[in-house]
Amino acid sequence: MRRALVPLLLVLAMGPEAFAQHVLPAPTAPPERRSWFSRMNPFARERLPEYKDPRIRGLVFSLELSPQPIKLSEVRQMDVKVTLTNKSKRPVTLEFPDSQRIEIYLRNSNEEILTTWTDNHAFAQVLGTVLINPQERIDYAETIATRELLPNKVYIAEVFFPSYPELRIRQKFLTAP
Repeated sequence: MRRALVPLLLVLAMGPEAFAQHVLPAPTAPPERRSWFSRMNPFARERLPEYKDPRIRGLVFSLELSPQPIKLSEVRQMDVKVTLTNKSKRPVTLEFPDSQRIEIYLRNSNEEILTTWTDNHAFAQVLGTVLINPQERIDYAETIATRELLPNKVYIAEVFFPSYPELRIRQKFLTAP
């Protein structure tokens, strides 16, 4: 009976984070060193990305591509969903010179730009301001043409804010044969 309890207690002591897959931090950030206690602490704070521009501190950028893998015979456009979340305790104001907020590039594995999202869009020359309150987020759901993609290859989707070059995210994806 005791022999069965010891492994069970060890598994419970490690917690669910021991078996979870973690996203690696950005290459510019030093690797996070966490103690055993901080892994087990449910009140441990999430580490925010550090930007050089103090106006955008506290913002977290995420990218979601669908469907995966992309079947080019069935899909002519790929869905790109970008979420910008304010994890800080103060509001963040973003100012834009025109109505364009984001830019999307589809790149091949050699880093060459194949498709640009702004090629098919017109933007008014109107100043714009976006205010993101603490713990709120902004979602941008867009589509981009897949006509330049070939089957069974790896590509890179890159999304960024032209006015704020530090707010940039990239994700690799595969096209189906």
